[in-house]
Amino acid sequence: MSRIQDILAKAEREGMTRRTQAEPTFASTPSAAVIAPVNGSAALDSSPYLTAPPPIAAVPTLDTRPAVEPRTARATLHPALVAAIAPHSAIAEQYRAIRTRMAHHEDGGPLRNILITSPGAREGKSITAANLALTMAQEFQRNVVLVDADLRGSSVHTLFGLDASPGLADVLAGDATLDEALVYLPDYRLTILPAGRTPQFPTELLGAATMRRSMDTLRARFDRILIDLPAVAPLADVGTVAPLADGVVLVVRAGITQRPALEQALGVFEESKVLGVVLNDAR
Repeated sequence: MSRIQDILAKAEREGMTRRTQAEPTFASTPSAAVIAPVNGSAALDSSPYLTAPPPIAAVPTLDTRPAVEPRTARATLHPALVAAIAPHSAIAEQYRAIRTRMAHHEDGGPLRNILITSPGAREGKSITAANLALTMAQEFQRNVVLVDADLRGSSVHTLFGLDASPGLADVLAGDATLDEALVYLPDYRLTILPAGRTPQFPTELLGAATMRRSMDTLRARFDRILIDLPAVAPLADVGTVAPLADGVVLVVRAGITQRPALEQALGVFEESKVLGVVLNDAR
């Protein structure tokens, strides 16, 4: 846990040395991103001048062709999605390094369902989830789906220039099938499951048996399922989905995230499932 404390201390120092500007619609793209494993191993150097990580060996995959092919679409990417827009940039390199660190956790078992969340709002979790999904989709023979489970404040469809519906909420409510809601982006070899319409009772939908069955179906089709969840506080949505996770990544933002909020967020998940903490918007 000392590495997490070091990261948060750095975030707090940066918050003291620079005045926080007004929040944008999306949290600003990190100039450096680090992930600190809870097991105490060394964290990534936050310097943007990282060498390229070694390639990850291709893993045999299941037959992931669905019974009905998902609809395809041309994405219009938000400028913050540097993993696709500027794949040779220093920031994209950081996302590849995070991907490699996450892959190291597979020694303890398969890492299919990965939850991406943050202690509070506007800390960059959706941008981090989208960039990691794009980065993972670049791996050879790696089938990746990005699920927007932030049913109260969805943004994944906006990041990719897609329609919000049909999406996850429509599937869980029985108004659409999973195949009707999935969107395949051939230019990036990535599949998106948007959030769908805003439901009246999102926590109940996420806790329904339909959610577990949908995740089981996705596990049979994809090698990586990245789930963008709402912030941990003050909602109950995260705790409802937490049992479905193989791993959890928490995103904190320099100058924004407070230490008590991070400690509270860590307490929601089993310690063995927390892969690490990403420091976003680091200077």
